[in-house]
Amino acid sequence: MTRIARYFPPLDWGRRYSRATLTNDLVAAVIVTIMLIPQSLAYALLAGLPAQAGIYASIVPIILYSLFGTSRALAVGPVAVVSLMTAAAIGQVAEAGSMGYAAAALTLALLSGAMLLGMGLLRLGFVANFLSHPVIAGFITASGILIATSQLKHILGVPAGGHTLIEMLRTLVAHLGAVNWPTLIVGVLATGFLFWVRKGLKPLLLRAGLAPRMADILAKTGPVAAVAISTLAVWLFGLDARGVAIVGTVPQGLPPLTLPDLSSDLLSTLLLPAVLISIIGFVESVSVAQTLAAKKRQRIDPDQELIGLGAANLGAAFTGGYPVTGGFSRSVVNFDAGAETPAAGAFTAVGLAIAALALTPLIFFLPKAVLAATIIVAVLSLVDFSILRKSWGYSKADFTAVLATILLTLGMGVEAGVSAGVILSLALHLYKTSRPHVAEVGLVPGTQHFRNILRHTVDTDPALLTLRVDQSLYFANARFLEDLVQDRIAEDCALRHVVLMCSAVNEIDFSALESLEAINERLKAASITLHLSEVKGPVMDRLKRSHFLDEMGGQVFLSQYDAWQCLTPRR
Repeated sequence: MTRIARYFPPLDWGRRYSRATLTNDLVAAVIVTIMLIPQSLAYALLAGLPAQAGIYASIVPIILYSLFGTSRALAVGPVAVVSLMTAAAIGQVAEAGSMGYAAAALTLALLSGAMLLGMGLLRLGFVANFLSHPVIAGFITASGILIATSQLKHILGVPAGGHTLIEMLRTLVAHLGAVNWPTLIVGVLATGFLFWVRKGLKPLLLRAGLAPRMADILAKTGPVAAVAISTLAVWLFGLDARGVAIVGTVPQGLPPLTLPDLSSDLLSTLLLPAVLISIIGFVESVSVAQTLAAKKRQRIDPDQELIGLGAANLGAAFTGGYPVTGGFSRSVVNFDAGAETPAAGAFTAVGLAIAALALTPLIFFLPKAVLAATIIVAVLSLVDFSILRKSWGYSKADFTAVLATILLTLGMGVEAGVSAGVILSLALHLYKTSRPHVAEVGLVPGTQHFRNILRHTVDTDPALLTLRVDQSLYFANARFLEDLVQDRIAEDCALRHVVLMCSAVNEIDFSALESLEAINERLKAASITLHLSEVKGPVMDRLKRSHFLDEMGGQVFLSQYDAWQCLTPRR
């Protein structure tokens, strides 16, 4: 049963499900459903798809994630960054609004789902660790700027396009003379209202005497109020006849069964974008899920999260949706609203299904400018330029990577930006680990502890050199250690012993083993003996399977103090 529950979490949390838990999940589902209706419509338009695709992508995927995911609060569905990446990817193979465009979105969801599911079954959740947080923060910041800029055309009521910041700004400026003033008024008022709702409505309701829980719930309904008021205004004053773009007819009904386009040309074209969307979506989801789980001392399983997200995307591919992932804002709302189990997501899906069946005729006159305002207000919270200041003060290498990611995303588009982010994350890792910290250490007087000679007052011996290697040794840094030892012994003719203190070395790969052999041969040629100290058990087991210990002239000491006692004359 334990093994089955690992792949089907409801068998675990379902055994403890109570009436109180049901009540909390239902309340959270109502709040998130209210929030998701305008968000889903807006993100679908951001992806270049019909508004209903956002609703469809928020029903079956949520249900599937609730069955296979491990996070108690993660709310899965369309998100801004993935929607923008979807538009950039399928915009290269089909024209927005065409049947081919919608089919390509299904194919992209299928590829993304298959990759995530495969990675989960192969237990590859650790791949998220290869993306540095500063680089991801830089990419999300730049994406937030691109998304907000892309929505200005709806606020202004002008045609505009482009996938980079320069292209978008150039086309917007070129059409400034054609601004539709009724659209601009609607868009500016909606944006201002939504910004005020985020910060000002809850305190106002609290001062009016409402209970904190009720005030919080009403504050979350701000976007719905903006949708209702603006829709009513367009209908009453006939603003659509004055150039205000509206959503129009949204099909009424449950998500249809759909089949992705499996043509080889399309699959090969969308393969790389699907990889990038999968990686970014997974990293974003896991980050949110881990943050929220930690607040309740819960744990998530990254490998099972891959399976849950993979199932959700496969569900989107066959029900008229497009790629989905866990969203930060809706997950936080879900958590704050009291969601206790993934069942809250399933209840949210039921609420959205009811909306798809009964409420879609009511949004015929919904202005696209209001949906654009919803997106702008949501994504500007993602923009965080403080990461540049923080990384500059802490690490110039991290700052360079963050700045490069931001500039490439803004200047070349999201695909180039996320590709650069992945490459820079790996390059940063290789750069940092290729130059491991190696300290020359000496004995702290009156103790058995050894510390860096540049930071502490320590005892040393001219005939003994102890180098503490503060990182595992592998192909990228093995030659660095060779060169460092060679340079150090060239400076000192009195040396008779070199000890490599390996207390921080967790692994030595074959390339590093060859480097150790080269170091040993060079030291022998210089009449210097190589020793090791504080070698960890697993590392020692691997060294014993080679001939290195037999060829090494020196000893392997249990502790560095033992090496000091053995190799230095008595004082």
